Amino acid sequence: MSKRSGRSQVAGLPEWDRCAVMGVVNVTPDSFSDGGHWFDTTAAVKHGLDLVAEGADLVDVGGESTRPGAARVDEAEELKRVIPVVRGLASEGVTVSVDTMRASVAERSLAAGAVLVNDVSGGLADPAMIPAVAAAGAPFVVMHWRGFLQGSTVRGSYVDVVAEVVAELHARVEAVLAGGVAADRIVVDPGLGFSKEAEHDLILLAHLDR
Repeated sequence: MSKRSGRSQVAGLPEWDRCAVMGVVNVTPDSFSDGGHWFDTTAAVKHGLDLVAEGADLVDVGGESTRPGAARVDEAEELKRVIPVVRGLASEGVTVSVDTMRASVAERSLAAGAVLVNDVSGGLADPAMIPAVAAAGAPFVVMHWRGFLQGSTVRGSYVDVVAEVVAELHARVEAVLAGGVAADRIVVDPGLGFSKEAEHDLILLAHLDR
């Protein structure tokens, strides 16, 4: 989001003059990086505040693990995990992003003080997501996604990973625009690690200009 890099400001987010740093709080028992460490609401809020103190510009709160093979939690459980943490961090002035594939969780989180919806499915997992984000006027992270990380989707197959990710992301962005989300509120994410192996990730990182 730095003007020096040529990228434009994302409407609805603070204006940073450099690369913004996102801290992550997984309110889950089973996330691959820190599952179980911040499962308690009080611990999760404290961790989010600690991340801000350490330099995070915004904090991404998620209540559902997206690691390979993870079982989905139901809506009630995800809401129970996420909303108190979003509310607690927002009340302290933290810029909060909610990591969810459910429109209902996105809507409730925005009402609780979140300002950004980060959907790893790019709106594919829940048909109600794009209309909900459009109605709220919230910024929306559209990630490259080839389905839940089960079976053959864990390791994606590509002939030309850059061309295929670009084409599939373009199609998602077009769908999001058609659904009413403003262009200046869309953030594009190549989905490193999602249906990709390390080699794919490195190639994508080397071609972010594409």
